Order: sequence, then C-alpha cells, then structure tokens
Amino acid sequence: MNGIRILGLDPSLVACGWGMVEMEGTKLRHIAHGVIRPNPKAELHSRLRELFEAITQIIDIHDPNEASVEEAFMKNNAASALKLGQARAICLLAASLPGLAVGEYSAKSVKKSVVGTGSADKIQVAHMMNVLMPGCGVKAGDAADALAIAICHGHRVSAAGQGYRISA
Repeated sequence: MNGIRILGLDPSLVACGWGMVEMEGTKLRHIAHGVIRPNPKAELHSRLRELFEAITQIIDIHDPNEASVEEAFMKNNAASALKLGQARAICLLAASLPGLAVGEYSAKSVKKSVVGTGSADKIQVAHMMNVLMPGCGVKAGDAADALAIAICHGHRVSAAGQGYRISA
C-alpha cells in the first residue's frame, strides 16, 4: 500500500503512546505501535529530552508523512496539566522539525471518529483498533489511543479532500 503514513501521539511524561498507520482511501494498515516511558526518577528536563529523542527515532525509523497529537485536557491538578502541556509541546516539536504536517484532536473527537461515540472507554478504543487492524494485538491504553489518534487524523484529511504530502 502506498498511502499516507500517519504517526499518532498520545502525550505523557509517564507513558507516551505512539502508533503508526498507513491509509489509502478506505484501506487501513497497522505499521507499528508502542509506549515511550521516560525515567520517572530523572529530572524534568531529562525526561523531556528522552521523550523528544524517542519520538525522533520513531520518525526516522517509520518515515511518516504526517503526524497527529491529542489535545490537552484539564483535570483537577494544575501541576499535572502543566507537565502534560510540556509533553505535548515535545510531541509537536519532534513532529514538526522534520516538516511533518501535524493535526491536533480532542480525546472526544478521536473516540467519536473510531468508535462512534465520544464517551468510549479505553477498552472500547483498543477493541476497535483490533477490529480495524486485525493482528495488531494492541491492548487498552496509551498505544491504542495513539493508533486511534492517527486514524482520526486520516479520516479528517480524507474528509477534507486534502491530498497527502510525501516527506522530502
């Protein structure tokens, strides 16, 4: 398949999910997925660098055409929201430096795009990933969410009638 290759990122400084899919028209193919777990005992700047380097390596290995990142959401803890924002910034920077177009999507729009309801839970998202891409074997959690983010981006690009860009 020679479609658009999309990297999905579910930002976190604890467990940053990533997923790579390829889409051509209505065809969808799983490329890879995983979770980046920076050293929780390291200082913040080191964890951010670790995250940046891991995403850069994933981009170098899998050569995506575009990327997608989940938007931040506010919970009760402002310090946690700030750290999530910093992880998101690293995801956006790592994807934009090599010239990838980057889409940003709310968790609700991602879930609605792949499950059909914005209130789907992580188990439902993972189940749908395994239905859409048999054999990918993703479990509920950050990697499944990242794959869903990539698919959401693919749907948005297709629905907008935009062509895809090939990386230089």
